Amino acid sequence: MKYMLLIYGAEDSWTENERQECMLESMSICDELDAQGKWIASSPLYPVATATCVRVRDGHRQVTDGPYAETTEQLGGYYIIDVDSLDEAVEIASRLPPAKKGTVEIRPQLPTPNPLPTPRAMAIDQVAGSLSKQYILLMYAEEGAWPPEEHAPALAESVGLCRQLHDKGQYISAAPLQSPATATCVCVRDGSRVVANGPFAETREQLGGYFLIDVANLDEAIAIAARIPGSRRGTAEIRPLFPLPQRSADRVSTPPE
Repeated sequence: MKYMLLIYGAEDSWTENERQECMLESMSICDELDAQGKWIASSPLYPVATATCVRVRDGHRQVTDGPYAETTEQLGGYYIIDVDSLDEAVEIASRLPPAKKGTVEIRPQLPTPNPLPTPRAMAIDQVAGSLSKQYILLMYAEEGAWPPEEHAPALAESVGLCRQLHDKGQYISAAPLQSPATATCVCVRDGSRVVANGPFAETREQLGGYFLIDVANLDEAIAIAARIPGSRRGTAEIRPLFPLPQRSADRVSTPPE
């Protein structure tokens, strides 16, 4: 079963040394999962100040700077894993360093009627700057925003878009997520694991899926976001991926404020 692990926390809760140790420890966990065939992709994200939101209403594109939601704890990164059960996903989530300061929301991926393109392999150990043109498009919408008779055609349209992006070399991976009601949240405080059912944030609009793309610039990412059916009934938040350091690096560069 494939799961997306969403890392939420306050952006100012880490010192420089803590951030460095967190990233290096996380990379080691990814190494271990990759060796077991359970790791698909992961990346920290640049700060929410770098976010761009795209909506399409009545055929007109609306683009705004800033994150989809102004909250004290924001999405700071993600992991995509393939494991046997939710229990195993919870075990992995509780090992991730960010679980000690924030919350890891676990969301199972939703199978699509038509197969998506094969995800492009992402290196665990990225050279700083190598991900400067890679973005994650986070699709937010209200639960039930799509009538049943429109949901399947919209999903098929999204799969078709993924295939077009794949043919252009712009596709990394994508997937819809199961309902927020299926979410499980994990945090670790004073060495004790706390597991709760339900999404991290109780909001009208919830994350319903993602697209990972590789494009020339933000303008291309915006153009793609505007073509995703979900942007017609919800919001596409575009976040650039933050490059991981080489394992031999003495320090980790800090995302710009």
